[in-house]
Amino acid sequence: MKWTPGGTSDDIEDRRADGGGRRFGGGRGVGIGGFVILLILSLVFKQDFFSLLGVGGAGPAQQAAPAAGAGPVAETPEEQQRVKFVSFVLDSAQAFWARELPRLGAEYRHAKLVLFRDQIQSGCGAASAATGPFYCPADEKVYIDLGFYDELDRRFGAPGDFAQAYVLAHEIGHHVQTLLGIEAKVRRLQQSGPGESNPAQVKMELQADCLAGVWGHATSQVGILEAGDVDEGIGAAAAVGDDRIQKAAQGYVNPESFTHGSSEQRVRWFSRGFKSGRVEDCDTFGGR
Repeated sequence: MKWTPGGTSDDIEDRRADGGGRRFGGGRGVGIGGFVILLILSLVFKQDFFSLLGVGGAGPAQQAAPAAGAGPVAETPEEQQRVKFVSFVLDSAQAFWARELPRLGAEYRHAKLVLFRDQIQSGCGAASAATGPFYCPADEKVYIDLGFYDELDRRFGAPGDFAQAYVLAHEIGHHVQTLLGIEAKVRRLQQSGPGESNPAQVKMELQADCLAGVWGHATSQVGILEAGDVDEGIGAAAAVGDDRIQKAAQGYVNPESFTHGSSEQRVRWFSRGFKSGRVEDCDTFGGR
């Protein structure tokens, strides 16, 4: 991507100095792979395997209070550059949606991007870095431990700056869904019956992929993208498909437990949004 490093976005809330290094469960942490395995075991056996680590459960887990008088964030030059990159992507995505949402009959409110390390307390409860990037509709904030991008490259085999941009654009897509009232409708649908929960969640995740593609289309129109960037985005979408993750974690695929969609679905919907640049083409709920 053609981008010029600048300052830190006004919409970034840096909490990396809060409680740095502490983890849930008496210091027992899990990586992305461990989280996936625990998730699959919980779904298959209908038991809360996260409770073994003190993570998850019926209510928010307890988080250690931030260290008193936490000083400036200690960061490597590489991490400083990464903060500047996510600032650029965040500002670009939010500027686009601020222009686009009025056309759809909604006003855009800027989301905050919270940077953290190891663990965080969000408006949706406590989470650890093993959760991966996530959006919380309760406080309209996106949360990310920047170390996830190393996992995306090394563990998931999805390198590149546009792969990283896709991840953040997907989460901002969830914010757009909240502002359009889609997130609330999905939650009501999920509450209508146990069989609706996962299918509705998959459709919402695929729509966020498509919305990320719509933003990607806009960046291509202003010359930000370079050769190979689209392939990086497609590679990231494929890498985090439920089927691929399940196959790697347990050796087989269980479509009924999907929460984000297969690699093929994620690539297809991201590509649809990227090619058309139209929110109207992101109707994952219409069965098209």
